[in-house]
Amino acid sequence: MNYLISLAIGLAVGALYNLLDFRSPAPPTVALVGLLGMSIGEQLLPVGRDFVLRWLQ
Repeated sequence: MNYLISLAIGLAVGALYNLLDFRSPAPPTVALVGLLGMSIGEQLLPVGRDFVLRWLQ
């Protein structure tokens, strides 16, 4: 369900940008790479923390 909500909000913002004749602040490829980096970073922090805690025990 979260994916559908995110998609709907993204579509609404894209439509609003188009209606206002506003260019996206980042090219689509740059924005997607940034989102990928955020997603990877979000997953790496808990994994790294667990790894360090196991290593210290």
